[in-house]
Amino acid sequence: MTTDPAHAPFDAPLPAAEAAGPGGLAALLPRWHLLRDAEEGGALRALLAVIDEQLDLVRDDVRQSYEDLFVETAAPWALPYLGDLVGYRTLPGYERVLTTGLHEGGRAVLAEAVAPRADVAATVADRRRKGTLHLLEELAGRVTGWSAHAVELSRQVAHTQPVRLYGAPDPHGAHRAGRGRLADLRDGSALALAGGPFDATARTVDVRRAGSRRRQGGRTPAGVALFVWRLKAHALTRSPAYCVDRARNLYTFSILGNDTPLVTRPFPEPSPTHLSTVDHVPAFVTRRRLHDRLADLYGPGKSLVVRRDGDDRPVPPSDIVVADLSGWRYRPRRGQVAVDPELGRIAFGSRTAPRQGVWVDYHHAAAADTGGGEYGRPDRGPRPDARVYRVGPGQPYHRIMDAYRAWQQDRRAGGSGPDGIVEITHSGAHQEQLDFDLDPGDRLEVRAAEGVRPVIRLLDWYSNRPDALNIRAVADDCAPHERPRVVLDGLLVAGRGINVTGPVGSVVVRHSTLVPGWSLEPGCEPHSPEEPSIVLERTTACLQVEHSVLGTIEVIGEEAGEEPLDIHLRDSVLDATGHDREALSAPDCRHAHAVLHLHRTTVIGEVHTHAVRIAENSVFTGRLHVARRGVGCLRYSYVPPGSRTPRRHRCQPDLAGPGQAGRVRPLFVSERYGTPGYGLLADACAEEIRRGADDGAEMGAFHDLYRPQREDGLRARLARYTPAGADAGIFFVT
Repeated sequence: MTTDPAHAPFDAPLPAAEAAGPGGLAALLPRWHLLRDAEEGGALRALLAVIDEQLDLVRDDVRQSYEDLFVETAAPWALPYLGDLVGYRTLPGYERVLTTGLHEGGRAVLAEAVAPRADVAATVADRRRKGTLHLLEELAGRVTGWSAHAVELSRQVAHTQPVRLYGAPDPHGAHRAGRGRLADLRDGSALALAGGPFDATARTVDVRRAGSRRRQGGRTPAGVALFVWRLKAHALTRSPAYCVDRARNLYTFSILGNDTPLVTRPFPEPSPTHLSTVDHVPAFVTRRRLHDRLADLYGPGKSLVVRRDGDDRPVPPSDIVVADLSGWRYRPRRGQVAVDPELGRIAFGSRTAPRQGVWVDYHHAAAADTGGGEYGRPDRGPRPDARVYRVGPGQPYHRIMDAYRAWQQDRRAGGSGPDGIVEITHSGAHQEQLDFDLDPGDRLEVRAAEGVRPVIRLLDWYSNRPDALNIRAVADDCAPHERPRVVLDGLLVAGRGINVTGPVGSVVVRHSTLVPGWSLEPGCEPHSPEEPSIVLERTTACLQVEHSVLGTIEVIGEEAGEEPLDIHLRDSVLDATGHDREALSAPDCRHAHAVLHLHRTTVIGEVHTHAVRIAENSVFTGRLHVARRGVGCLRYSYVPPGSRTPRRHRCQPDLAGPGQAGRVRPLFVSERYGTPGYGLLADACAEEIRRGADDGAEMGAFHDLYRPQREDGLRARLARYTPAGADAGIFFVT
């Protein structure tokens, strides 16, 4: 039988290396060519693979060129060109999308902020609806992603009316007589809305323009207001409440024991021609509104729910009484449950006192998906090689340490690989001592399942040693590539901090909150403001923090003969709970033996470190002290005067000029964790900081919200789709 490939039978088996079958151009060749090529080393197949790669590029380019003809599938750069065919005007700042070197993922986010796909698609339809309040509300959601409510302020202006028109309805269905009426002091519900976006009382004329950048007015015959909510409603489901006083049955919605105002869960509007109401925006829930509309706000799937003793059924609405619980002076009667939505407090009567705990569903206000929360975490990649150990009700394990020990046993017995995932499947509180002793090569991930926010409360378990979450490496002589790695994802850690010791490879904190000051007082003041959230003690660990909130980082170790640790922070808030406290340092306020890498980060407090490799688009509220000034650089960041830094590039207040340092400084909506607007730059902050990043966005942890670009885009659309002669303005509610 011949072995010549040219005379081989058609069904002859291919060599083992070719058993998977050819692909691309090689699949089009006769079989005997493949056999001959396999004997001669596969040169022809390698050549065809190179040609295949180029053909794939051409094929993808042709496919994308076809998709660029449609607004639904076009690339972001092509959207303005499609819009130009129908007269679409690009929003301000789009040039930066094409010219600025943005970070990974930032280009797509900025492109969507200044050229939303839906805005381009609706250009023709918007022209037909120009001048309607419904369109203005829809534009706000489409261009910025924020909830909005449009109001024709001219209809709130009180004026003298002809007697012959008294009582006659106007085109909008309201009686003209109501446009000049006095306020009814007996109507508590209407008075509670006075001064807000849903105010229905008559006002005198205010000649200041609604679109003024200084002091807005707009109550003129031509005034139109677009009220905008920039904070979003973040949900927490089946979260344990915090018991403030067990003897008097006093609780807070927040598990940290702080007061937190509740917000409405916004429901979608039924149609594009429907004007938004208070139910369609993330408005704060007031006591009056909850009292008047308890059935609409309370219950499963609504804004808030209270459950007790592990019962799936909520406390019936007939037992709920809305009360002012400031100072805890109000005492509910027997069988009643008092709720204060403005403070986030609960008080139980004697017959309704819980015996086995209280669980709540509620919504709180937040600007972005940062810190521990139930929001989706898109950057979580699949790990098919890792074994998952689930913790929670109805799962194989009820405690985190039980799942961790099971993974270690399987790992040492050969039943599991080096990758292990401990996944927590519910939003409850775990009160246990966590000690992770890792072997060389271990890769452990402790994470929250999608849609939950577990809480780890570290309490006083031992009297002779610290009660931190301990991460330790067992072996002291392992190679650098075998050092263990740990990932904490989607958690809220309170009560204590994290202690890392030994030759650990890396510690990643992602979408988590390490409560600054360990815990909170009722007014959101830190319980232990000087205590660190992370202690790196005689370790080799590289710390990586992403989309998280944490307190002080303390580095303890010998500087002689040891390389400095790498600390990376991205899109996070490093909060020392005070501008004069150390956010990063060694004990006794010495320089931490670490090299800092900051990207889009807000630092509240002072930083004392060995070096700063890069700090870009970031804010330092306290002084920055660097030992080695010749390493690294700062760019597009704010550092207080008197700081010792490496070279700077377009930083503030260096560019502000003499005498302007007092004006150009960061101002925040709030600097206390647990309050709405925490870490967010205030509108009164200097424009050099609000627009001081390299792409025109704000400096700090909320850079990727691109608020300045969204505000500019909304103003541009408002000016274009408002009727001529109208005085339209944007009023930011949150």
